[in-house]
Amino acid sequence: MTWSRPISVLLAPALFLALGVGMIVLDGFGLPSALGNRLFDAYQRHAPRAPSALPVRVLDLPSMDEDSLVRVTRLLAGARLVVFTAPLQHGPSPQSLSAKLPPGDKAARAALAQLPEPGHALAVALQDVAGIVPVTLGAEGRAPRVKARFVYRGSRDPFSKVPRFDTAAAPLALLENHAAGSAAAGLMPDADGVVRRAALAVRVDTMLVPGMTAEALRVAQDKPDITVISDERNPLSFFAGVGIAALETEGGAIATGSDGRFWLRYAANMSAQILNPNALNPVTLKDMIVVVGQQGAMVQTPFGAASLASVTAEAIENLLGRDVLRRPGWMVVAEAAALLVLGAGMIFLLRFGLGWAAGLAMGGGAALFALSWYLFMQQGLLMDAASPALGLMLAFGAGAAAYIQDQRMAYAGLRMAFSDSLPRATIEKIARRPALLNLDGEIRTVTYLVCGVRGLSGLAADYHNDAAGFTRLMQKVLTPLIDQALAHGGTIDRLTADGFAAFWNAPLDEADHALHACEAANGMAIMAARVNEELAQEYRGPDAPPLVEIGIGIASGQVIAGGFGGYGRMGYSVHGGAVTMAGHIQALSHQYGPALIVADETKRAAERGFAFLEVDAIAQGAKDAPSTLYAIMGSSVYRASPKFRALTVFHDHIFQAIRKQQWQMARELIAQCRRLSGASQKLYDLHLTRIAYFEKHPPGSDWDGAFRPILE
Repeated sequence: MTWSRPISVLLAPALFLALGVGMIVLDGFGLPSALGNRLFDAYQRHAPRAPSALPVRVLDLPSMDEDSLVRVTRLLAGARLVVFTAPLQHGPSPQSLSAKLPPGDKAARAALAQLPEPGHALAVALQDVAGIVPVTLGAEGRAPRVKARFVYRGSRDPFSKVPRFDTAAAPLALLENHAAGSAAAGLMPDADGVVRRAALAVRVDTMLVPGMTAEALRVAQDKPDITVISDERNPLSFFAGVGIAALETEGGAIATGSDGRFWLRYAANMSAQILNPNALNPVTLKDMIVVVGQQGAMVQTPFGAASLASVTAEAIENLLGRDVLRRPGWMVVAEAAALLVLGAGMIFLLRFGLGWAAGLAMGGGAALFALSWYLFMQQGLLMDAASPALGLMLAFGAGAAAYIQDQRMAYAGLRMAFSDSLPRATIEKIARRPALLNLDGEIRTVTYLVCGVRGLSGLAADYHNDAAGFTRLMQKVLTPLIDQALAHGGTIDRLTADGFAAFWNAPLDEADHALHACEAANGMAIMAARVNEELAQEYRGPDAPPLVEIGIGIASGQVIAGGFGGYGRMGYSVHGGAVTMAGHIQALSHQYGPALIVADETKRAAERGFAFLEVDAIAQGAKDAPSTLYAIMGSSVYRASPKFRALTVFHDHIFQAIRKQQWQMARELIAQCRRLSGASQKLYDLHLTRIAYFEKHPPGSDWDGAFRPILE
């Protein structure tokens, strides 16, 4: 069993991911469209369409009255096409005025009958130029008479999705009869009021009315039909219904949306040249397409406000040059799929930590924007990177929040379960990566430390009338020692009245576990000295407590590590030979004088950081191999001192003499060594006692040099 992360950490981002995918596919609340539109506007402002050399010009008139239009139309007689984007401004017709006269006023009726109908002069002028007159959408009036015929390539009618209007007002019948075509005037902005697309057609009741740009292209190319291509081959049409895929032109197909609207690709300064109404030159305007509008009729574009005629001219240029932006219907599915893939990867990486998931979220978002920009620049494709990037960030945010909350709960749970065992740094690491804590059991090589207060019985006797004082004293002594173990990455194994045990390299890997254990032991010795100084300052006189001495035993070796406990109580601990050896060394440490004693494996692993001095060779059983014990004498700097090197040389000779059973030589060496600075008199008393024992009880010729009887 390993401490695992709950499913809630993965469920929260998964829910947000599903919500994001649904929002993109269904355009929830119009948010994806709004984000995408603003991104596409930014792209166009940064990389607008290059100015075109196409023969399209713009003429904005102060007024659209008949006299102005007649004058202008005559001057444009040599133009290829004149497109009127605003309806003629005219007064009541003579017939309508005649109907209001009294029945007996025959003279007035006769005079009115001689007057021409409104638009007559303009209709005559239109005989010399191909013109397109506007149909006003949403207005009440006569139904238009459409001259364009709609044709589609495919087996099913694709016009069901084109924009719909309940009513529309046709231009004057005279104008409509003499014009080359009639088309829906105006441009339909998006929800934010910005014109980004133009429609090929609109539906008024049951009638299809061409858009101004599509009709202009038809008349300019002298075609009777507006031909579109059905998107019925698109697999998505099975779910969304059949719509329009493209407009068919002489130069090839121009992609549109399923509703027949195409994305405009703007030039920075509206590339069609704007004409001066007072300086028209019929010669220079020959074969031009002139878009006529009224001054003050403005629409919003990605570049700001522009005249309706200018934007209409932009759209005509887009169709003539086949230079439009494309956003195929499958792009929405691709964006949702990108979010799904990146989100699933991010959720998977949450299992390994917040950093990996954050890296994928940020890198994935950046990759989406880079791909979107590449497609725009190289292919004219509009890919919305903002919506999937936002969905990815929200999913990551939900995952991060759940991860952090889970980490807090895991940390609290670990603190409750293992506060007596694991150091805070270890708990924090396991809270981030629960799989690190393996409670099932495993073989690990650890360094085990046992620390105990020497002479506990004597201390307790001194406090036999002050139990609370004795408890406070032990807390004062043990607290800084335990802090040292934790500060150096140790795991507290158990607490007793006179000390505690700790180990390193479990449950987390720690390459220098022996070195860190020795550093902790050295810190404990320093803290014990400080505690004695504080006690000496706090208690003066005959009531002062005796000095507190500690003994520490350290051993390294293989153990079984895992979770041990029952009845709902669990603790992380280790069991094995190193545990027994460390306890045995701590029990013997009072015989050697120095407080910090380590076994030979620990000494070999930590030798680069400390000065070790051989003090004994012991064996726990009659048939066990001997283990050499060493005292920690100081840091690596102390190891280079002449005093320590002299001690090392003498100790080497002392133990060689003992192992060779040269008892007299050993006595002489000990006598010489006693006079060296740093020598432990207690240690030499111990070995002299053992020499006397062996002289009476010779160990035999096959003796391995280990002392097995425990001498007190």
